[in-house]
Amino acid sequence: MQNVTRSLKVGALLIAASVGSVALYRTLFQPQGSAGNYHVYAIFNDATGLVPRSRVLTAGIAIGEIERISLENGRARVDLRIQTTAPIFRNGTVARRAVSVLGEFLLVVAPGTPDVGRVPDGGRINTVFEGSSTDEIVNNVAQITRDLQRVTERVSRAVGNEDAERDLREILRNVTELTRSVNATVQQNSTVVSHTLQNLDSLTTRGQPDVLATLSNLRESTDRLTQILGRNQPSGDNTVTQMQETLRNVADASRSLRESLDHVNNVAGSIDRGEGNLGRLARDESLIDEVQGTAEALNDVVQPISRLQTMVGLRSEYSFISNTLRSYVELRLQPREDKYFLIEVIDDPRGLTTVSSNITDTTDPTLTPHVRTVSRLTTDSFRFSAMIARRVGPITFRYGIKESSGGFGADLHLLDDRIEVRTDLFGFGENSYPRFRAAAAFNVLQRAWLIAGIDDVFNGDRFDYFLGAQLRFLDDDLKAILPFSGGAFTSAPR
Repeated sequence: MQNVTRSLKVGALLIAASVGSVALYRTLFQPQGSAGNYHVYAIFNDATGLVPRSRVLTAGIAIGEIERISLENGRARVDLRIQTTAPIFRNGTVARRAVSVLGEFLLVVAPGTPDVGRVPDGGRINTVFEGSSTDEIVNNVAQITRDLQRVTERVSRAVGNEDAERDLREILRNVTELTRSVNATVQQNSTVVSHTLQNLDSLTTRGQPDVLATLSNLRESTDRLTQILGRNQPSGDNTVTQMQETLRNVADASRSLRESLDHVNNVAGSIDRGEGNLGRLARDESLIDEVQGTAEALNDVVQPISRLQTMVGLRSEYSFISNTLRSYVELRLQPREDKYFLIEVIDDPRGLTTVSSNITDTTDPTLTPHVRTVSRLTTDSFRFSAMIARRVGPITFRYGIKESSGGFGADLHLLDDRIEVRTDLFGFGENSYPRFRAAAAFNVLQRAWLIAGIDDVFNGDRFDYFLGAQLRFLDDDLKAILPFSGGAFTSAPR
């Protein structure tokens, strides 16, 4: 009789909590088609990174959210719920922008101008900018890397052997000697050059009547210059000899340069014929296919990571019968909309119970030959959970470790995922029956949930009912919180 009375009380509490939560939900949230919102849609070739309930921004201010994503004629149709205070006109645009290193995207709307008219309720935004995806960036970087590698290998083959290095040093030495000889020639003949310039200036100022005399003087000047350059100087400083030596050096340098160019042509010809590693890479199509297959395999590994979405949850539940408070820290890694990995750390006042079995053998005829002793030890330790979840329609199935023991669960999602009915079965072997927990969670605010339920239904001495609350933080929230937490750590006293 006492159990029946208790069950009736629990049922009444659940009904009251459900009615109150629904009333609170209807008070705080307008229905989907309320007068405060209107609906538009856009067509994307690729909706990767977009998820329902992602924000829609204009000038950095949230004006709505993504209502649903569906497939229409082989393309992605994205339906938006927009506030009536932010009208979108017919020349408006929508663009996909990355907001997270984990691959999350949101939509940015440019409303356009009122002179062309407003997009009606249920109408389409025609101009869409999809932006660059992670795959395109990776492919571009890979192409640039291959081009750089091809150039560096050609340069290495051209100057990477001893002959090319020796030729290059010879060319530099010849150029150095040439500049030194030219400098010495200019310094030694500076007086002669100055005198010649003076004669030319005199030639231009005398005029036409003195042209013949000027030509005669010019002939005499050239003869004098020949004597200065070839006869009147010592043999060690003979400028003509130095010029001849300089010309020979230039000829040697040009010959070395021609040999280097021949070597470069040989290398390029080997590449064209498919000889060597670089030639195989340029001509062997099977090798190119292998490189392309490796790049595609790497893309398959990187793509799920780029779409990874992270959620952190904080939850507390108060148990009325035992008068205790249970706390959870939850980390959810969601690579896809229908799949996620759940990790939890739980501070449960019941502690962590471990079961051990000890078998004692004896030869005493007065005693039982085999004695098995089962002991249960409860310690004040944290419990943890690690589960894999998969959603099929409105139901999410979970399997793995639940509160430091094997277990599984199922969640039912209602009213556009604003109501969740959660059930878990775990703790096998800790008591006479496994631990069964059922709870109803209501999304009362954007990141806040109200939870009510019953715990350990099958074990009457441990039966309890609870009421709690939960906060969930997504990638945007974590990105806004982490810079402040980093500043707090750096400003802490050391």
